[in-house]
Amino acid sequence: MSAKANKHDLMRPERILVIEDDPGIAVCVEMLLSSRGYACAVFNDGASGLAHLAAEQVDLLITDLRLPDTSGLDILAASKAERPDLPVILMTSYSSLENAIDALRKGAVDYLIKPFDNDEFLFAVERVLAEQRTRRENRSLRRSLRRAYGERTIIGESDGVKRMLAMISRVASTDTNVLIQGESGTGKELVAQAIHFGGERAERPFVAINCGAIPSDLIESELFGHVKGAFTGAVSTSEGLIREASGGTLFLDEISELPLNVQVKLLRVIQERQVRPVGATQTYHTDTRFVAATNRDLRAETESNTFRADLFYRLNVITIQVPPLRERGEDIELLARHFLERHCKRLGMRIRGMSDEFVAFLREYPWPGNIRELENVMERAIIMAEGDTLSLDEQFDTLPQATPARPSTSSGADEASEALGLMSIEDYIRHSILRYQDSYCDRDLAALLGIGRKALWMRRRRWGLMKDRGRAEDLQLDPQVS
Repeated sequence: MSAKANKHDLMRPERILVIEDDPGIAVCVEMLLSSRGYACAVFNDGASGLAHLAAEQVDLLITDLRLPDTSGLDILAASKAERPDLPVILMTSYSSLENAIDALRKGAVDYLIKPFDNDEFLFAVERVLAEQRTRRENRSLRRSLRRAYGERTIIGESDGVKRMLAMISRVASTDTNVLIQGESGTGKELVAQAIHFGGERAERPFVAINCGAIPSDLIESELFGHVKGAFTGAVSTSEGLIREASGGTLFLDEISELPLNVQVKLLRVIQERQVRPVGATQTYHTDTRFVAATNRDLRAETESNTFRADLFYRLNVITIQVPPLRERGEDIELLARHFLERHCKRLGMRIRGMSDEFVAFLREYPWPGNIRELENVMERAIIMAEGDTLSLDEQFDTLPQATPARPSTSSGADEASEALGLMSIEDYIRHSILRYQDSYCDRDLAALLGIGRKALWMRRRRWGLMKDRGRAEDLQLDPQVS
């Protein structure tokens, strides 16, 4: 565990709820637990204890088997319904083997018979809490850390990326809500993960949800949870993603897709730190950091009343803008080589590198799909490669079909570029061959188009645009020239 995590644990001692109606035993238990540094809350009846459980975060529940208003088994059942992972220890002065077996079968982690030895009691508490810490850490690390920071890191040396990383560094150590804005495919979730794993919540859950990927009639239950029988299909109780992320971070991707009625409820959770599941009559405390992302202009959405202004201001405490890939020219080759290494390793393929022409295409293409599109192009190129180097000639027909930027050699070429606008690469090449083949030699025309001479010759032959014999010297190409 990191130093930050240890400091965080020291600042927030583990919290134990005790429900015991015998005043003498209650005082004894509280003294023993306090002597070990635990935060202890003691109640003498089940109703008060369950009310505390609903309102506060608890790491361990210790309850007597017989209480004035209920039984310890009922307390156990109620706690499991609301917080399935909360460990429960039962105490009783009735040494009934049947009760012990019943308690363990229903989910208790231990069973103590009164009067118990003080050391035996403390050993049981410390063992249960140690196991709980291990389960919590393992669950969080398996789900979050490996997913986020195994191979996925923010790669880039452009000014925009440097500014973004500086902002991430400043906000990661806080609990402030963050709004991440950027086009689709720019890596907004990766930014959210960097915020989470760069702060003191790093070893707590990072939970992500795409608000636009879940039907509107299910999103409320997914976020806030529900009680059994709250609606058709609710066959069991669910705590919801907000409570699942308690202590950690909830990432709300495409927040603009959240229905207005759910926005109202989310606002209340952010303001009050209390969440009420669908169909429930009580609320539950949550310590959740909210990081949201969108590819839309949320301020404009508030003006058109499609997004609540009050929720926007709650989420928009800090805004991080993720630059599109077309504004990160110096990062494109870095990212391409990263994806080349990653996918070659995953696919078990050996590719040495990329040709200069291939890299030039990557640099000049506008990448409307941003980093996601670049990764898809690199993976496809690796799969389709026949040699150990990715070349433009070999990959030409599989590359994205939009006109790349190209060097201008005359004002006429510039005018043609403006007139053509966006068209398929093949249409652009055919148009340019027809227009300029009598004005340029093959070498210059190939350079103008950003392709090799062999690729130019192959396309001429395919389209029946071969030159006449008067320019035969341009057609006698060495097969090794590309």
